[in-house]
Amino acid sequence: MTEQPLEQPHRPPAAAGDGTAHLSARVTDRLGLAPRIGAGGPVRRTRHSDRPATGRRGAAAAPSLVAVAHGSRDPEALRTVLALLDRVRDLRPGLDVRLGHIELNAPLLPDTLDGLRGADAVLVPLLLGRGHHVKHDLPAATAAAPGVRTRIAAPLGPHPLLVEALYGRLVEAGWDVADQDGRHAAVVLAAAGSRDPDSARDTRHTARVLGERLGVPVVPAYASAATPTVPAALRALAARGRHRTFVASYFTAPGRFASTCADAVPHRAAGPLGAHPAMARLVLHRYDRARSAPLGGPASADAVSLLASA
Repeated sequence: MTEQPLEQPHRPPAAAGDGTAHLSARVTDRLGLAPRIGAGGPVRRTRHSDRPATGRRGAAAAPSLVAVAHGSRDPEALRTVLALLDRVRDLRPGLDVRLGHIELNAPLLPDTLDGLRGADAVLVPLLLGRGHHVKHDLPAATAAAPGVRTRIAAPLGPHPLLVEALYGRLVEAGWDVADQDGRHAAVVLAAAGSRDPDSARDTRHTARVLGERLGVPVVPAYASAATPTVPAALRALAARGRHRTFVASYFTAPGRFASTCADAVPHRAAGPLGAHPAMARLVLHRYDRARSAPLGGPASADAVSLLASA
């Protein structure tokens, strides 16, 4: 997804037994962050992985890959991100792959970085364009974790592998090139939206490349913070005679915005990018590029060069 703005609460906090809480507890336990009670109150349980990494990893060991997800109250979002990271591990056995969220889900990014004290890490944002989270939140998080030597990769978009994943999800939703009448078909690329002009440029770039792949108009539209909305884009296309329109979901994982966009044309809406094989390859591509960047280098500069080459 292009950077997703803060989700406003839309239902009561998760109960102790619901899906989100259960998944968060599962992830937290895997990272060794489950609390125990000591004389001074709750403290973190210490695990080997929480100790400085210099004693357990050789100098030539690959940096940890820290995937940075936005976070969502939708329990499917966490399940989807975990499935994507499992694909990444399958492609790169032995690589230390961890997860950190910007908000709403455990583990939060500061907690993940705290477990990497003394180690090298590459932060790979599971975000689809440049925006506030990539430009400000990630550098701030690394600055607040001086015990970790970090590099920040570019966001996932724009990139041809994203277009491959978008195309695959559209086919799953019923898109068939052989059945499309070029005079009447079109696609709306539904994104979260951002007030950052770089984020909008990245989304437009992806829409243009996807349109070249499909051979039909692809119009970017947004769930918030930018125009047009998905319904407005659908109406504008219909006015031009484009009545067979699909919605491509430009979101990494399910969530409120993704669901709202899909509801506009429920029978012709593709699913979020999720654990598509091209997404796992893209995560590792961003990781590998960032490994050669200066420590703490800005993700936005890398994204500019990637935009030119995508």
